[in-house]
Amino acid sequence: MKAPRTTGPEAAVEIRTVRPDGTPNRAAWMAQGTYGMMVHYLLRPAGETPEARTADLNRTVDSFDLDHFMGQFDETGAGWLIFTLGQQSGYLSSRNAFIDELRRGITPDRDLIREIGEALHQRGKRMVVYLPGAHARADPTVKELLAVGTDGYEGRHNAFVRTYAEHLGSLLDGWWFDTCKPQDNAAWQAELDACRAGNPDAVVAFSGAEFCAAGTIDPRCPIEDYHAGEIHLLEESRIRTDFLSPPGEGNILVDEKGRLRKRGQEARFYMPDCQFIGNVQWHALLPVDRTFNPAVPDQFCHYTDHELFAFVGAVKRVGGAITINVPIDRANGHIPRDSHAQLARLGEHLAGQEMH
Repeated sequence: MKAPRTTGPEAAVEIRTVRPDGTPNRAAWMAQGTYGMMVHYLLRPAGETPEARTADLNRTVDSFDLDHFMGQFDETGAGWLIFTLGQQSGYLSSRNAFIDELRRGITPDRDLIREIGEALHQRGKRMVVYLPGAHARADPTVKELLAVGTDGYEGRHNAFVRTYAEHLGSLLDGWWFDTCKPQDNAAWQAELDACRAGNPDAVVAFSGAEFCAAGTIDPRCPIEDYHAGEIHLLEESRIRTDFLSPPGEGNILVDEKGRLRKRGQEARFYMPDCQFIGNVQWHALLPVDRTFNPAVPDQFCHYTDHELFAFVGAVKRVGGAITINVPIDRANGHIPRDSHAQLARLGEHLAGQEMH
């Protein structure tokens, strides 16, 4: 089964709602839509005691200006939002009853993620949430509470995820998990079942940093719905696949044309040529104005409209999907003016393409 052809030069293919193996393509809406926006809303509460940090956590989350944030989102023309539940700091951006039973104070009183999901769905938009993968080291408090490395850990982590899924229900359209290790399909399926506990149509991606020198561009999880597609750098509107982690002091240089290079290594590039990669919907996550990688300075993640629009157009012409990560001010939830303005121009550009 195929969706109706989208008009305009940015959508030269019919978006397939069935995957190559004949199963439904849950993530077809990503390819059918405009693009997604992501923000890394990472909470780092201040204070000398756990009580003080919890109080600061609640002050910060209570200060999130949802009306302003959603107004900015509306102006971008994005079709979905990826929002972080937590990473690195040990604190989560929305309540989780499973975690609260183990330790109070690392989740806020405000149910921010649910509020965002309700605001998005009122607009006919979708919400995807971000978490570090079950074995990633990026949320040490959660891993400690769930006793990572001990018998039954995977089941406890799935219960933690399931709690969010059941609480959010149909407001939760998908998940993006970071830094995932290889495992067999039975383990992947157990995670997928937890993710879909509140919405059987929720789409899930497990990142292995495949577009960033991970050794392969193929999905880490062969049965996921869409490719996580983490990008660290574009050059001339193409994905650079030779940056993953800092390669050592002195090994990063800027050549005579102002391009970022690894010493002694040719640049490597990749672009999609069809809607699927393996049996998975092609999708990429691109940071703009804020790096994912300390080896790639922020200024190299700022692209001209021509560079960015050309990349998005190339992705959409083959049936791929794209999410763009922009900075966010933790103090109030505002997106910086310049980053927001470029996304608004991208939205207008894509809308103009649809009209022709």
